[in-house]
Amino acid sequence: MSVPLFDSTTAIEPLREQIDAALLEVAAAGQFILGPNVDAFEEEFAGAVGAAEAIGVANGTEAITIALRALGIGPGDEVIVPSFSYYASAEAIPPTGAVPVFCDIDPASYITSADQVKAVMTPRTKAVIAVHLFGNIAPVAEIEALGVPVVEDCAQAAGSVGQDGNPGALGTIASHSFYPSKNLGAFGDGGAITTSDRELAERVRMLRFHGSRDRVNHEEIGFNSRLDEIQAAVLRILLPRLPAWAAHRAAAASRYEELGLGRLVTLPQATAGAAPAWHLFVVGTDDPHQLSQQLAASGIESRGYYRRPIHEQPSMSSWRPATGSLPGTDEAARRHLALPISATISDEEIEQVVTAVGAALS
Repeated sequence: MSVPLFDSTTAIEPLREQIDAALLEVAAAGQFILGPNVDAFEEEFAGAVGAAEAIGVANGTEAITIALRALGIGPGDEVIVPSFSYYASAEAIPPTGAVPVFCDIDPASYITSADQVKAVMTPRTKAVIAVHLFGNIAPVAEIEALGVPVVEDCAQAAGSVGQDGNPGALGTIASHSFYPSKNLGAFGDGGAITTSDRELAERVRMLRFHGSRDRVNHEEIGFNSRLDEIQAAVLRILLPRLPAWAAHRAAAASRYEELGLGRLVTLPQATAGAAPAWHLFVVGTDDPHQLSQQLAASGIESRGYYRRPIHEQPSMSSWRPATGSLPGTDEAARRHLALPISATISDEEIEQVVTAVGAALS
């Protein structure tokens, strides 16, 4: 039996009839941009996250850029961001005119700490992007205590729960992605921004619609970045299922541990007080390439995601750290490997993965 790395279709199969009906309703209504489904989803998503406001945008990358712009970030400013993350976490910074400053992470949790942020702060630091990578939760309150706004990158953390609340309601403002493979995925691109600052929310709404509040007067150069009705209609059906899907992901991670996977590879370490809904279950091993090849021979998918950290990407050469190295990032990039996890992975599949890892490393 083959085991896929992730499965974004099985969980929604029982919902197909409901989803099809919702899509037909949108088509019949003929309103596809910023309609009633977007309004309703924004309210429902804000409630699920625990934030006062949610604003739908076109995708998770633009969500970060717009959030930074809403904070007033611009030319001459610096924004700190971990280098061990998806490229978009840093790619979203230069369009504001600001520059990315890369910080390190803890390779045990794949998350940056307040100390690691503090180590690269300068008088020009105007924001920090705290990435809740793989579904783990960054210490937002500790970072925000350094005196700069925190933009949470929640793209991989839908359904995760922290001791101080949910990702998306911990910092000044937060970005979310509804890319189809995410824990809460749409049927195409989509994103959102959450905040409990009403003025900030209004500024985001203005920026997402060409810098206009009334569709007549344009205050700033903004964006054409809006969540469409089709995606909102789908997301409204999926959102109530997210807690159960998140619980299944967390239980799968626990099952991996119960079966002794931690004796074979290094398991991801949840940050203090975090109950992650693991978007990816990423372990550490000395030769991930060889392990991945051997797992593939057993029909098990695995993948390395960020072998080349962001600060080493050609497009980021102008902003590489002066030291040239981020040791925690380098270790994580070298040793990590994502193993199968999903909202529907079975105990039998988990057992098969653990058995195959054991055989490969014996």
